[in-house]
Amino acid sequence: MGKQPNGLEHYSKQVDNRKLRLGYTTGSCAAAAAKASAYMLLSGKVVDYINLMTPKGIPLHLEVLNAEWGRGFVSCAIRKDAGDDPDVTDGVLIYAKVSYHRESSFSEKYNKNQNKIYIGAGVGVGIVTKPGLEQPQGAPAINRVPRQMITEELTRLCKYYQVSQGLDVEISVPQGVDLAEKTFNPRLGIMGGISILGTTGIVEPMSESALISSIHLELKQQAELGKKSLVVTPGNYGQEFLQKHFPLKIEDAVKCSNFVGETIDYAAELGIEDILFVAHIGKFIKVAGGIFQTHSRIADARVEILTANAVLAGASQSLLKELMQVVTTEEGIRILEEAGYLEQTMEHIMERILFHLKRRSLDRINLGAIVFSSELGKRRQGSGELGRTANSEEIIEKIRRIGA
Repeated sequence: MGKQPNGLEHYSKQVDNRKLRLGYTTGSCAAAAAKASAYMLLSGKVVDYINLMTPKGIPLHLEVLNAEWGRGFVSCAIRKDAGDDPDVTDGVLIYAKVSYHRESSFSEKYNKNQNKIYIGAGVGVGIVTKPGLEQPQGAPAINRVPRQMITEELTRLCKYYQVSQGLDVEISVPQGVDLAEKTFNPRLGIMGGISILGTTGIVEPMSESALISSIHLELKQQAELGKKSLVVTPGNYGQEFLQKHFPLKIEDAVKCSNFVGETIDYAAELGIEDILFVAHIGKFIKVAGGIFQTHSRIADARVEILTANAVLAGASQSLLKELMQVVTTEEGIRILEEAGYLEQTMEHIMERILFHLKRRSLDRINLGAIVFSSELGKRRQGSGELGRTANSEEIIEKIRRIGA
């Protein structure tokens, strides 16, 4: 008999005119594995597939793998399927070992419930070591919704089979220790493995909401640690620049991806006082035009903004025409450098960046920026810094004092 449908065959999401498959979360895998193990433990029957209703209302029909029976326990696994989302956990096995509850087996400190379902972490599931996350320090990184899914499914089984002492559930991910290094977990203070996540039970490909949530989480954690002055970079280029040219801890830098505006808005809600953005010119020149979602499919006026500021710097009409033909911002920077207009143009760009940062934050946060060019750094064998806002030194000093 071939592999059965998992329930998502008729679900997809349109992204950039492509139809992408949906998947299911590590939380759904953990809940399904726990349900299958509990059913086999209580009924004495083997199951090859298990049904699970997700919080999103989509029912899943998942294959049960690697079932193991032992003295007073059953363990099995569900394979994660992230659909067409580029998720590092795609294809990994999420295990649940279920046994009858013993008071010494799991700390009840992190299992405050009336249902006698006690959830703990095995190998490859991280432990929370810093404040500001959804779970408290010392708790397994198994978030609220997956815990709720596991608890509800197993409570129903305990009621049906008249089990009064409750059940212990140990979630493990054999590959989790290695996979965690490819996630935000070490930066967030989740050590020893991955997190068991998911609010809907379903993975939507390239979900912006999931990325924004991770940015909010990083900001919240920094605020919980009492850090009111932060470094924020859109991505790896900014972090590499920091590491090479500034005495600031890159592990404390928050990545905002394309969501500059979202980052500012949420930081203001948290009471953050200062943010220094360190960014490549190709990304942050858009902020000089008041663009705060910097993905190219949302808005891409890099060349136009560069050319407009070259006008203010006094560039000739022929130079402006040449600038309007460039494909990349780096190419435009090279042309301005060779023509002798780079410094003046960048002065205007940095003024506009500061203007729009203040405008976005309504002056609730002291926002500054340092902008660089990778190619300029190579040509000059230096940092490649193009400009910084007038308040950047003040913010750098505050960040240094915090890290001292």
